[in-house]
Amino acid sequence: MARPAFYVTTPIYYVNAAPHLGHAYTSIAADVLARHHRQRGDDVFFLTGTDEHGEPVALAAAAEGVEPQALADQNAERFRALMPQLEASNDFFIRTSDEQHVAAVQEILERVKANGYVFEGTYEGWYCPRCADFKTAQEVAEGNTCPIHGIELTRENEQNWFFQLSAFQERLEELFDGQPDFVQPKTRYNEARSFLAGGLQDVSLSRRGIDWGIPVPWDPDQTIYVWWDALLNYYTALTYAEPGADLTERFWPANYQLIGKDILKFHAIYWPALLMAADLPVPRHLFVHGFLLMDGEKMSKSLGNVLDPFAVIERYGADALRFYLLRDVPFGSDGSVSAAAFEARYENELANEYGNLAARTIAMVHRYREGLVPAVPLDGELASDFEGLPEQVAALIDKAEVTQALETIWERVRRCNQYVEERAPWTLAKDEANSDQLDVVLASLCEALRSLTVLLVPWLPASAEKLLGALGASDDSFAAAAFGSGSLAAIEKIEPMFPKDPDEAS
Repeated sequence: MARPAFYVTTPIYYVNAAPHLGHAYTSIAADVLARHHRQRGDDVFFLTGTDEHGEPVALAAAAEGVEPQALADQNAERFRALMPQLEASNDFFIRTSDEQHVAAVQEILERVKANGYVFEGTYEGWYCPRCADFKTAQEVAEGNTCPIHGIELTRENEQNWFFQLSAFQERLEELFDGQPDFVQPKTRYNEARSFLAGGLQDVSLSRRGIDWGIPVPWDPDQTIYVWWDALLNYYTALTYAEPGADLTERFWPANYQLIGKDILKFHAIYWPALLMAADLPVPRHLFVHGFLLMDGEKMSKSLGNVLDPFAVIERYGADALRFYLLRDVPFGSDGSVSAAAFEARYENELANEYGNLAARTIAMVHRYREGLVPAVPLDGELASDFEGLPEQVAALIDKAEVTQALETIWERVRRCNQYVEERAPWTLAKDEANSDQLDVVLASLCEALRSLTVLLVPWLPASAEKLLGALGASDDSFAAAAFGSGSLAAIEKIEPMFPKDPDEAS
């Protein structure tokens, strides 16, 4: 019997500057989904990569006095290097300058043209060069500016090729009405549905005067509008990610595509329409997350208010960054980030709650039982607190609610710390008459710690591997997450997983 397929994507990241924390945020969330589904035994494919064509990249390259390809090569490697530092387990890293992607984009758009959805015309409208986007009247901010970048829009008038987006008005309405979870969360669904209700207009498929892009196959004097080039990466990657194989039948359509809210229109409206025009299935779900904010503004390369994820990882480790971003900022909402908030989460929850639970549980087993976990029945009261936990986590992950799933696990972390205080093993150890009761408490704590750590693998992969190794629990599959499914014997001492002063620990 074939394993269920699970395909998750991040947006591809512009190479007009180096990576920042916002890119890490989306990549980490996608990795949590991928790791969780691998635990469940699913056939998983996780895609990320870089968006290398179009005017924003050409402008950034000109400002640095280099060719666009040179800038793309430089910054694509920075994004590629970020992934292993984040402990991201992506299966492929696509670059839209890959010759295989270029050829596949041209082939698909030839198909769209053959199906009758491409025509030649003249476009005039307001344009943001940083978004590489023509703005509708509803999207123009006060002072004729871009609502995202705050810069003045330019008036563009050019003859190019158009995509007949208006032809998909009814089919997109049917998609949204028939699949109310196509765009998540609901606020973003409503936003996309509102855009659709305003009526669709045909949009540019190509650009004149922009050389840095994929040539239109039937008109090499023009390049394909960067958004069509970029959107198609989610499909084209599957055609060449594995040498000699085409993975599209195995993984398409994507289960979850994670995007930021600033690119909602392109993914929720343009993207499914393009796929329909090419006779391809649309993705099952789009999950739209909010912005990371600093001082009330979106963290953005173009705004210059960024935090360096490399610096955070160097001091605290990738797991601490992964935890903070998906714990402090509810996935799907805007959220403020700061060094102070990071340090508070690190110390109060990772160090004091989870790290301390692990440290004192292992220490007590060594102090009172010479490192051997008592082979006794587990405490039914604690077992009841864990009942149904894996199923709850899986149900939340199936809706891409990674913050809520983490909170559900963390409630049990806190419950275990409360259990320690209630049972007071140090007091039980003072009286030999309580020996059997102490055995139950220690065994139950070890099993709870094992169960929690298996569930936390997607969020804290390095720390979980270290702790499960100390517990002698090699099975980190989802089936092993249930409380009571473990079989622990001898456990090893462990160094603090989240030291209060990482500099001293290192």
